[in-house]
Amino acid sequence: MAAPKKGRGPAGGQGRPGRSLALILIAMVALTGGMFLADQPTPRLGIDLAGGTSITLEAKAEPGQESAVNKTNMDTAVQIMERRVNGLGVSEAEVQTQGDRNIIVNIPKGTNSAQARAQVGTTAKLYFRPVLTVAQGTPTPAPSASSTGKASPSAKPSASASDKAGSPSAKPSATTQGRAVTGALKADSTPTPKASATPKASSTPTASAKEQAAAADLQKKFEALDCSSKASRSKASQGTKATDTVVACEQDGSAKYVLGPAEVDGTDVDSAKAAINQQSGQWIVQMEFTGGGAKKFNKTTGKLAQQQSPQNQFAIALDGEVVSAPSVSQALSANAEISGSFTQQSAEDLANVLSYGALPLSFQEQSVTTVTAALGGEQLRAGLIAGAIGLALVVVYLVAYYRGLALIALLSLLVSGILTYTIMSLLGPAIGFALNLPAVCGAIVAIGITADSFIVYFERIRDEIREGRTLRPAVERAWPRARRTILVSDFVSFLAAAVLFVVTVGKVQGFAFTLGLTTLLDVVVVFLFTKPVMTLMARTKFFASGHPWSGLDPKRLGAKPPLRRSRRVNAPTDPKEA
Repeated sequence: MAAPKKGRGPAGGQGRPGRSLALILIAMVALTGGMFLADQPTPRLGIDLAGGTSITLEAKAEPGQESAVNKTNMDTAVQIMERRVNGLGVSEAEVQTQGDRNIIVNIPKGTNSAQARAQVGTTAKLYFRPVLTVAQGTPTPAPSASSTGKASPSAKPSASASDKAGSPSAKPSATTQGRAVTGALKADSTPTPKASATPKASSTPTASAKEQAAAADLQKKFEALDCSSKASRSKASQGTKATDTVVACEQDGSAKYVLGPAEVDGTDVDSAKAAINQQSGQWIVQMEFTGGGAKKFNKTTGKLAQQQSPQNQFAIALDGEVVSAPSVSQALSANAEISGSFTQQSAEDLANVLSYGALPLSFQEQSVTTVTAALGGEQLRAGLIAGAIGLALVVVYLVAYYRGLALIALLSLLVSGILTYTIMSLLGPAIGFALNLPAVCGAIVAIGITADSFIVYFERIRDEIREGRTLRPAVERAWPRARRTILVSDFVSFLAAAVLFVVTVGKVQGFAFTLGLTTLLDVVVVFLFTKPVMTLMARTKFFASGHPWSGLDPKRLGAKPPLRRSRRVNAPTDPKEA
């Protein structure tokens, strides 16, 4: 009794093939509808097919540290740049070394290449520096540099700047959180009193002549600094060290600063993310420091909290430009929040810089070129032609060898193609997936993998017919053995794709991702479409009767009728033997 139950199990599971077909039909309609609702009727293309931006960066070592340009630091820089670009939601971006000193960054068309270029191009070290003074980002007229009564009117704008920056009086609720750093990206653009523009070392009577000369030189640089152009902003802090007192511009040029020596390094930031404050509904940036960074940050914020604006602010400087300059109301340690007039975009940009801003080397942008899709278009056409030829050969083989069964195989390939296309289109806006040339190759390879699954099932059915069984029981008896073979084969293919995706980068990941996706879809199509359709076809006269063009003709398959005769012959002999 156990054997019949075991044999009926698979048949019972497929007793209603219409349910499986309805399920996969609903999935196809939903994916197609979602594709058009998302306004993404075609897959997003990679840089080799659609074009994009290619950035070449050259490594620059700090003076006296020429040996820092080595393979280890270059590989580290590549990893950080990849995380920074991916932090913007850019996918299929290629970051790779070229020679000993260059890094090439390829950003596909269709992404915010200007934003990615701004963050990838600014690849120097990230520092947290105390603010000594702040003023408008335009040159200061010479007469206003004297400590006359003209300096006093700026006290009022300074108070306004403090309010914008979120001083304790402006945002008393922020101090109750115990870990909040209040500030805004442009809160410090209002000039402050002239007296604060001079470094403290020059204001003391005991300052040496060298210190006084350095302070006077710094003062002149600050007054003459013009932040209205990108060139002047980038040159403001060139050649300076972390231990230097420097002048710097805000990234948009609205303000200029005198900044003290760096107190905290970008490598001390463990993580940063943009979030919404549930109480105020405002966007904030949450930071977490490493163990050593927390101690440094606690010491720095403890000193700054005792100062008046703007000396209670610290500047987050990347490549010598101030990304943000929030004020501090109390000593902080491992966790902090930067709040202010953030938009979602500005909060995410700042979090991305804080998370991935620290690089072991400084880099200078050598060239930025636009990559056309002309060559990629030709390669895509060649790939599609190759795929069409391969598909045509598969069709010819199926028709010639399997005849009527080829119709089921072709319908299954069509369903698999629709599912693959719609999912690839939806993955573009969802996770930033971009279809590159290797991914197209992966899809072409998948045709063979999918066809192989059909062949395994068809051959199992034909083996059952060769044993003398009729089509309907042959379909059900062949399924369990074919199912095991198909699952094992697809598991091996998926495992290979997963390993390839993990251990590789760039375009090869596109091939691995597509191969893994189509392998999973092969299982779905075989279980929810091919098997139910085969069950329905077995009930038709054309296939059940073994028509010569059905591909299941017992005569052509060499079926052995003696299997049934042997049972009839043996039956009468049983009583005699008994």
